[in-house]
Amino acid sequence: MNAPLDSSAVSVPGASGAPRTAAAQLTVRTSEDMRELGRRLAGLLRAGDLVLLSGELGAGKTTLTRGLGEGLGVRGAVTSPTFVIARVHPSLTGGPALVHVDAYRLSGGLDEMEDLDLDVSLPESVTVVEWGDGKVEDLSEDRLRVVIERAVGAEAPAPSDDEAADDVRTVTVSGVGERWAGADLTPLTAG
Repeated sequence: MNAPLDSSAVSVPGASGAPRTAAAQLTVRTSEDMRELGRRLAGLLRAGDLVLLSGELGAGKTTLTRGLGEGLGVRGAVTSPTFVIARVHPSLTGGPALVHVDAYRLSGGLDEMEDLDLDVSLPESVTVVEWGDGKVEDLSEDRLRVVIERAVGAEAPAPSDDEAADDVRTVTVSGVGERWAGADLTPLTAG
């Protein structure tokens, strides 16, 4: 990676007796660092995992997913599925396939998503849904939520000489459900 990821890992208490959930917040300075974060995230995922990606246009959701695909060892170039809605990338290594979904143009929530049969492929795949907040949470009680925000203003760390300030992102990774209760997210922050 070009520069180490600045990070913190915390455990977040669940609501009224719910299991504690792991969370990590990282500063990602370049697109290559975003891909590296995806490769590291792939090491934590297994078949049946649902990952929801949130962030404005151009935040780095597809770049992160490209790194995920590299880490999972899947076939095909990972590109934005905006116009096809979903792409399936089979594993080249005997691991789970990557199902990459872009829900940006879908407004009907899970009812509209049913046509994609995500519930059928979910158990044997890692399913990544860009713009999935409020649309696909019912697919699984267990999911990983990744929020990518551009660091702006006083919150933005000063870029180094070889970085553009617009490239700096704050990425928050948090788990929901029993699968992620107490999960160790430190591999995401290892340098």
